[in-house]
This record gives sequence, structure tokens and C-alpha cells, in this order.
Amino acid sequence: MDRVTPVSPSAAMFAEVPETRRRIMRAIRSTDTRPERTLRAKLHALGYRFRKNVAGLPGKPDVAFSRKRKAIFVHGCFWHSHARCKNALRPRTRSDYWKQKLDNTIERDRRNLAKLQEIGWQTFVVWECQLAADGELQRQLTGFLGNPREEE
Repeated sequence: MDRVTPVSPSAAMFAEVPETRRRIMRAIRSTDTRPERTLRAKLHALGYRFRKNVAGLPGKPDVAFSRKRKAIFVHGCFWHSHARCKNALRPRTRSDYWKQKLDNTIERDRRNLAKLQEIGWQTFVVWECQLAADGELQRQLTGFLGNPREEE
């Protein structure tokens, strides 16, 4: 008797993706992206010291300040569906695929932020498009983090 292997919903979602597209998608980094490196350089220049991609915390925050129990996530506008951002337009081709993929990312982000808050961490999200506004971002970061001298 032949056994039928159950297909997971995510496997079914990717079944029709052409191999060329799969190769491109696999090449996209999940850590040490340009926006993450840019944010870390700004934080370091402001005098902050931190840990990066902390595996023991929900969502592996891009930047974590253990003593202050604060975490910062850097979200790409497209991949995390930044509301009202010109960089977050969803593709028109294969719209069902992209809707499910990006909606799953939004839900995962919500779960991770909620889990961090449940265990007493404060969170801050920096959107990729915000990295260009130096003065405003600096004000927001120092407002969230406080004095850099009270670090790890």
C-alpha cells in the first residue's frame, strides 16, 4: 500500500514557486542585513553597547540591552509590511502567495513582541525607511534607551 505523505500548508504554498525565484529568496539574509548594520553603527556612535541577534529571546531581537530589558527589531518595509510606506507595496503577481507570506510575517512579529512584553521586556521597532531620518531616529532611540552610560 502506498503511503501518502501529508503536505503542510507552507509546503503547498511554495509548491508552485519557480526554481529561479526559490534561489533568489534563499539568498536573502535574515541577519546582518544592511538596515541592521546601519542601526547598530548609529547606536554604537551614540555610545550604546548591546548584544545582537539574541537566540534566547522570542524573535531573536536584532539588538538587545539585557540590563535594561529592552529589545530593538529592524524591520524591512517590504518583508514586514510597513503601513502606508511606498517600499511596502505588495506584488501584483501571485498575490495569494504574497498575501499569505507577508501576513504570516506580520502575525509572527505580533506574537514575538507580545511574548517579549510578557516576560518584562520593552520593545522598539525601527523601520528600514526610518534609518534615513538621522535626527528623528536618534531622538527616538535615546528616548527609548535612556542614558548610554548605563549599559551592559
